[in-house]
Amino acid sequence: MAEDVKEALHGSALGKATTYADQYDPGLLYPIARQPQRAAMGLAEGAAPFFGADLWTAYELSWLNRRGKPQVAIARLMVPCESAYLIESKSFKLYLNSFSGSAFADPADVRERIARDVSAALWHGGPVRASAAVQLLLPDDFEREKVRPLAGLDLDRLDIECTHTAPAPELLTAAFDEQPVHEVLASRLLKSNCPVTGQPDWGSVQIDYTGPQIEQGGLLRYLVSFRHHSEFHEHCVEQIFMDVWRRCHPSQLTVYARYTRRGGLEINPWRTSHPGPAPQSVRTARQ
Repeated sequence: MAEDVKEALHGSALGKATTYADQYDPGLLYPIARQPQRAAMGLAEGAAPFFGADLWTAYELSWLNRRGKPQVAIARLMVPCESAYLIESKSFKLYLNSFSGSAFADPADVRERIARDVSAALWHGGPVRASAAVQLLLPDDFEREKVRPLAGLDLDRLDIECTHTAPAPELLTAAFDEQPVHEVLASRLLKSNCPVTGQPDWGSVQIDYTGPQIEQGGLLRYLVSFRHHSEFHEHCVEQIFMDVWRRCHPSQLTVYARYTRRGGLEINPWRTSHPGPAPQSVRTARQ
């Protein structure tokens, strides 16, 4: 793990024994600056060719109503990738757990507090230039939750040999001497590791692009090459975006990953080169 990442996580709870608070405490949120990892990819501050969001789903949210009766909900957050900081996931889980022994007036009160607290942490004391959006799904809405795979041509159908165990952008090639195409490609074979605990992070990834046709076997081998890579979800998706952007020169590119949950929390980064609606938050079967 890079020294700057170690330094950034020095005061976090990640990888450490933890006492779980059950009284509301926004101070549990632990922000991590985005720019050091972007600088490692050669991106100056404010110079990223993408925008988008990190789409969080929290399945373990509970609080008390004014009569002390527990309430439950699923929380969805849209965290803008333009924010100066991301939030370390274990700290976010601890923060959500701190609601469990505290009473709130109603779900709207809970939603507003999460939006306020997370937005403040994303700018770590600076002016909030882009806020997190928060939605609470209450039990009456649970039966409407859908499960479906990421759309796109399935790269996993390819019978390929995989020998790289670290990100290998040199595997990416495209047909620059042919007419551009628009394709949506998908794979369930994305895996990386937590940079602190070493625990595996399993995901599916979708690549939607317009430009020279990307050689699919090389793209799949490239995605598999993350298998022993240690980095956060958000940074992995940004590296995939930048490697495809630089090696294959699409005119438009969107990279979207849906990671399986850990500790009742899933993080699904979305990065795109052009304006458009955010992906619908629909779980894959493995989530």
